[in-house]
Amino acid sequence: MIADDEGIVIDSMKFIIEKEFGDECEVQYAKTGRSVIELAERFRPDIAVMDIHMPGINGIEAIKEIKQFSANTIFVVMSAYDKFDYAKEAIKLGVLEYINKPMDKHKVVNVLRKAMELIDGERTKRSNELMIKEKLETIEPIIENGLIYDILLQEHFDEDIDSYKTILGINQDYGYMLAIVCGDSQEGNHMTNAIGSSVKVSGRYQEIREGVKDYFDCKIGNVMANKIAVLIPVDSSKMEYNERTELIDKARELTRVLKKKTDISFRIGIGGVKPLRELGESYREALNALIETTGSVAHVDDLSLGCDYEEDYPIDLEKPMFDAVSNGDLNATKVTAGKYADWMCKRANGGDLMSMRIKVLEFALYAEKLAYLSGGRKYIYSGRDDYLPELMQLNTSEGLREWFMDKITTACRNVISKREEKSNDIIKTARKYIDDNFAKDISLDDVSRKVNISPYYFSKIFKEEIGLNFIEYLTNIRMDKAKELLTESNMSMKEICGACGYTDPNYFSRSFKKNVGVTPTEYKEGK
Repeated sequence: MIADDEGIVIDSMKFIIEKEFGDECEVQYAKTGRSVIELAERFRPDIAVMDIHMPGINGIEAIKEIKQFSANTIFVVMSAYDKFDYAKEAIKLGVLEYINKPMDKHKVVNVLRKAMELIDGERTKRSNELMIKEKLETIEPIIENGLIYDILLQEHFDEDIDSYKTILGINQDYGYMLAIVCGDSQEGNHMTNAIGSSVKVSGRYQEIREGVKDYFDCKIGNVMANKIAVLIPVDSSKMEYNERTELIDKARELTRVLKKKTDISFRIGIGGVKPLRELGESYREALNALIETTGSVAHVDDLSLGCDYEEDYPIDLEKPMFDAVSNGDLNATKVTAGKYADWMCKRANGGDLMSMRIKVLEFALYAEKLAYLSGGRKYIYSGRDDYLPELMQLNTSEGLREWFMDKITTACRNVISKREEKSNDIIKTARKYIDDNFAKDISLDDVSRKVNISPYYFSKIFKEEIGLNFIEYLTNIRMDKAKELLTESNMSMKEICGACGYTDPNYFSRSFKKNVGVTPTEYKEGK
């Protein structure tokens, strides 16, 4: 867009632009400040070449007006007046260049080319951003479902959750779960035709997903039977009363909106706020809340389903401590058990030693139960009949602390040792099978079947224990046998090939040279 009150300037600019840039540019012009603003509203120019002095509204004021509705327009100012005040004002407005009249053709062309490159660069950037956004919108539901799946089935490691948080832009450490349950209609505390309605929901999933996201800043899983799990991240570990009532009202409205959109009935259960790694419990609370009531929406905190703890009780240490025992994580067990023991000592030092004895016994027995379930220890009915007398003889919190730490860490060590023992047994059996059968056509599946674990898991622990994968280990055994037969027997090359588990002499020869460095014949002659 050219803005100048002199026809000769407009004609000159049009001539230069059309000659240099041809069909790349569409040119329009105006001669007064008011008409320039009106033209800009219709034309929305990428580049505006503005004269300072025009009838009515001057160029500087016109730029200010145009920038309000066309923020991306690039402005170039022309003026026969080389005044500092005008130049300063133009710079403040973000004008690209200030050109003095009479215009220099090369200067004009260079400035316009510079402006065009900026515009093309911004368009390319915007196009790339849209492409990335489009791709993210395509894969985001898959990633969100992966997070929900891992949380509900507890098939995750801490680093997995951290990766999901980074990819999905979750900055919060807490959250709560919604359980959205569908059916043809509600009867009491359940939905009718769960199977049929799950098929309907799968067909309308995208609409439902968009509807839920309109109401909540959340992450949504796929349809599981007639249920959809929704994760809502939050900053705080507690939800105030007013927040809870607002949440319930919003969820009730959402059920009505989804019903109107899809002609499917919905109920929503809401679980308690938990750390992100423990949201599986929040989802179970959400489902249980729906069982305990006949309303369309139920929040676990409104029902007598959970257990309340005294204010300073360290409930956040219990699950991490017992998870560490079950996982055989000795360091985490020591840290969390130590913190819990410190809390008990603090209470016991206030005169409540008996409560510490009872809690120490309770947790020691539970930790040992986890060790039994993990295969870490053989259960003996009378194996703990000395626990209670021992605890009654301990009359200091430090003594009880030491007993507690010993029992908890021992349970964890039993889990570790049993796993190592099982792993060693597996490797021992596998190695013997390979050593006895290397002359046959054996595979990873054959050995995995022999030790009765999956090929994937066997391959993993075999590499960890031996330092070689299955093929590398088998090849080494065969090469050692081949070298022995080459030097200590009169067998033919074909016989040696068969005795080492190879059916093709040429393949045997190539494998031998690759692993030993010389051919079988060269090896035999060298010895």
